[in-house]
Amino acid sequence: MMNDLDFVLSELKSISEPEYLKKMAHFGIDISKAFGIRVPNIRKLAKQIGKNQELSVLLWETGFHEARLLATFIGDYKEVGEAQINAWAKDFSSWDICDQACGNLFVKTPYFKLKVFEFAQAEAEFVKRTGFVLMAEAAVHLKKEPDETFLSFLPIIEREAYDNRNFVKKAINWALRQIGKRNAFLHEHAIKTSNNILAQNNKKANWVALDALRELNSDAVMARHNR
Repeated sequence: MMNDLDFVLSELKSISEPEYLKKMAHFGIDISKAFGIRVPNIRKLAKQIGKNQELSVLLWETGFHEARLLATFIGDYKEVGEAQINAWAKDFSSWDICDQACGNLFVKTPYFKLKVFEFAQAEAEFVKRTGFVLMAEAAVHLKKEPDETFLSFLPIIEREAYDNRNFVKKAINWALRQIGKRNAFLHEHAIKTSNNILAQNNKKANWVALDALRELNSDAVMARHNR
């Protein structure tokens, strides 16, 4: 039953809390096609289902917010191809689905670097966000990724820091902070990138750099890198 689309959709509806939709909207989530379900409850359902790439794709195609979140939890990154990444990124209309798809699936595929470079210069707000969320997720989760990868991302951050759209600038800032927290070497380069951004004298770009510097220069981060 757990691999039957209609059954899984009825399970989702049964754990929905329509009054939770207000909270979702408050967090800037697109609720135009949503049931109102808390993420931990979607995760519980995902655990019961297990990895199922075929069902993941079918759930995505329904267009329902929580069905798409569930799709990111049960998808198998080993079966995610470039065409799927492109198609899903085009469909993103909420930051939470973008971030879950990047962290659970896209960043683990061999295409993640290619997509960073491609998406970071996209016009569409959520496609562009995807490029920078991939940088941040890689900095946190890909322990074996060489420093060179992240050094290659910093000029993109510097170049795009002016983009003042909420979901883009927050992702650019997130990427810069996570790269800087990865290790002492990258910390130094992230600080330099932040200062380069400030040197652009662009009011729209300043927030990205100032907010990143606040964390990167904090006692907690400095202590971690000075060990």
